[in-house]
Amino acid sequence: MPIFKCDSKSDNPQVFPLDDIVCGLREARHKWRVSQNRQHEIGGRHLPSPSAISDALDSLISALFPMRLGPNDLLQETEDYYVGYTIGVALNVLLAQVRLEVRYQYRNDRLSAEALEDRAVEIMKAFSIALPRIRSQLDTDVNAAYVGDPAAGSVDEVLLCYPGILAMIYHRIAHEFYKLDAKLVARIIAELAHSQTGIDIHPGAQIGDGFFIDHGTGVVIGETTIIGERVRVYQAVTLGAKSFPVAEDGSLHKGLARHPIVEDDVVIYAGATILGRVTIGKGATIGGNVWLTHDVAPGSFVSQATSRDERFFQKCGE
Repeated sequence: MPIFKCDSKSDNPQVFPLDDIVCGLREARHKWRVSQNRQHEIGGRHLPSPSAISDALDSLISALFPMRLGPNDLLQETEDYYVGYTIGVALNVLLAQVRLEVRYQYRNDRLSAEALEDRAVEIMKAFSIALPRIRSQLDTDVNAAYVGDPAAGSVDEVLLCYPGILAMIYHRIAHEFYKLDAKLVARIIAELAHSQTGIDIHPGAQIGDGFFIDHGTGVVIGETTIIGERVRVYQAVTLGAKSFPVAEDGSLHKGLARHPIVEDDVVIYAGATILGRVTIGKGATIGGNVWLTHDVAPGSFVSQATSRDERFFQKCGE
């Protein structure tokens, strides 16, 4: 590969000033690496690939629901063979991606190649064992959507057509990788779902069985959110952070519990915004376009009017 010299001029006439562009980009990369204390990258470009993960996820999802999301010519008599073969291929692709993440995670720790490989295999083995449980959880999500939406004609329609279900399929998988500390792979999976559905669920969010996102566009669920069972949310709902604690050097504290806790059987209607480590009690209903930064008692109904009144009285009592 030719070496560009920034202090030399090319004798070849060019439509684009490639030498200047390459040298300018080199300078920009150098400034970035100095600012990040990464002047010497160990190895080459060895990071998980979103396109490879996307292909593996397509295969994995078809194997989780073979008779509805698998190939058109699949027969129930050959279902197990298809599932075994397809999952084997998908898991091996994901193993390669997890292997890249493990090497990236421990790039400064001087671990042996054998130790890195053992760690990658350990993650993928644990993930593979979790697949039947993930399928069972997804069945509760599909059923919740069917039962909770009068427009749903069948569970098949829900699985084939509902973006909230697709987002949850990706999330259940991403969350498993997140728990196993393959967090970069998990985040890639979450962003694949986000780009397809407009639903942004951080892979760290803990979501109980029977979760239903109706319509879905614009839903945001933060990293440390905890959601109980049989919860239903509508489009444009945000479960976010109220504030971000800052260290003395100006950097954000990471990993702190800063998102809501939503208990069982809660309904949150379209456009509601719930911020901070607040608790929405069991069976509560949050009306549309409500802005909440405080706890809600179990069984409560919070509308825009009641939310405004509570904020007024809180302010007067300060």
